[in-house]
Amino acid sequence: MKLFTHLFFDLDGTLWDFESNSTETLREIYSELQLEGLGVPAFDKFIHDYHLINDALWASYKKHEITKEELSVGRFSQTLALYGIHSEELASRIARLYVDRSPLKTKLIPGTLEVLENLRPNYKLHVITNGFSEIQRRKLAISGLEQYFDTLITSDEAGVNKPNKEIFDFALKKAGALASESLMIGDEPEADIEGARLAGLAQLYVNLKNKPPVSEPTFEVASLAETIPLLNPATS
Repeated sequence: MKLFTHLFFDLDGTLWDFESNSTETLREIYSELQLEGLGVPAFDKFIHDYHLINDALWASYKKHEITKEELSVGRFSQTLALYGIHSEELASRIARLYVDRSPLKTKLIPGTLEVLENLRPNYKLHVITNGFSEIQRRKLAISGLEQYFDTLITSDEAGVNKPNKEIFDFALKKAGALASESLMIGDEPEADIEGARLAGLAQLYVNLKNKPPVSEPTFEVASLAETIPLLNPATS
């Protein structure tokens, strides 16, 4: 017996390999703009510092403490400032290149296409993501994922970020779904899993990095491929 009708997937880190694609993009920009010659340290140091600042700014953005623009450019201006480089022009240029190029990367989490191919005939599939609308739409189209999904819900569109209950309510309304017939699938314990739980959705935690959940999820798997026998009636 099928328990759900609607499956809501997180995008970055669950289907689209955000870490690999982001790193590849930043490495290209670092080389192209010859940042080392401007006083930026080796790439490994640069990206380590960038991640610390980016994570902190994303936390502020989720609380509506800063704007999208302040996040987009600020993560680079603050990183450059660590090395004594105070150039809003350079930070803005890096930010534009990153936004333009990162969605062009197509590396997916292992098992993504197999999972979507298997689940698509039996469920209505949706994406719910904290990413910027214009970037996430391009990612889906260019990586070949767009064809599998009925709707895309972004925090830009909803006006709130996961794990806020309001974004899940917005997603359910847009998808024409009830919480009782819906399952949230994601890799982030708080944003995806705890957020969905508080909104009344069942949760499938794709625990790729062995992070402990905030509370016990409805289901937990260690790889994306494990969702197929769990959710596809043909294999159960």
